[in-house]
Amino acid sequence: MIRHPRARRMRLAIDPRDGKIRLTIPPRASLAKAMQWVGEQQGWIDAQRERLPGGRPFVPGARVPFGDGELAIVWPVAGVRGVRREGDQLLCGGTAEGLGRRVERWLQAEALRVLSEETAHYAALAGVRVTKVAIGDARSRWGSCASTGVIRYSWRLILAPSEVRRATVAHEVAHRVHMNHGPDFHALVEQLYGADPSPHRHWLRKHGAGLHWIGRE
Repeated sequence: MIRHPRARRMRLAIDPRDGKIRLTIPPRASLAKAMQWVGEQQGWIDAQRERLPGGRPFVPGARVPFGDGELAIVWPVAGVRGVRREGDQLLCGGTAEGLGRRVERWLQAEALRVLSEETAHYAALAGVRVTKVAIGDARSRWGSCASTGVIRYSWRLILAPSEVRRATVAHEVAHRVHMNHGPDFHALVEQLYGADPSPHRHWLRKHGAGLHWIGRE
């Protein structure tokens, strides 16, 4: 629940990334009345949640989007202690209990490797220095660039189509030159990427929430 200083009425929203309810109320609204009102909206809440993609856990046989293709999780595999990729398969060993976490760690490592390489590529084109590339699992943004030269990405970009990922990298690298979203910034993003990145930004706005359900129960 959020008490927003400029809110004039109560508002409900369902976060498409995890299905959680967000309630915004005016600063002086009654909490008891707000909770009663939320209860009256249960039908709407249920209907909205039914439209969400639902969890896609990392389990044996699951297919995980990876760039422009998919990887099938194969478990158990004798002689494999962690996770190893062979073609379009992720061969996994270890216990069943830790399978999901091992797959996620492998994907995170791949994301860091690929995003580091692509960041270095665009940084060279832009003639800028990136001091560090890091990954996380932020809900609100796919990438961020600090004035110190550190660029941080969501590891879930490795699950998106490759051109979507590269357009995002070009976007963050361009912030090493322009720490804003003005015309010069957008022109540089297009120059670095080599094409109009707008369709890929649109893909993230339309499909990005679904990436947050991958690996979740």
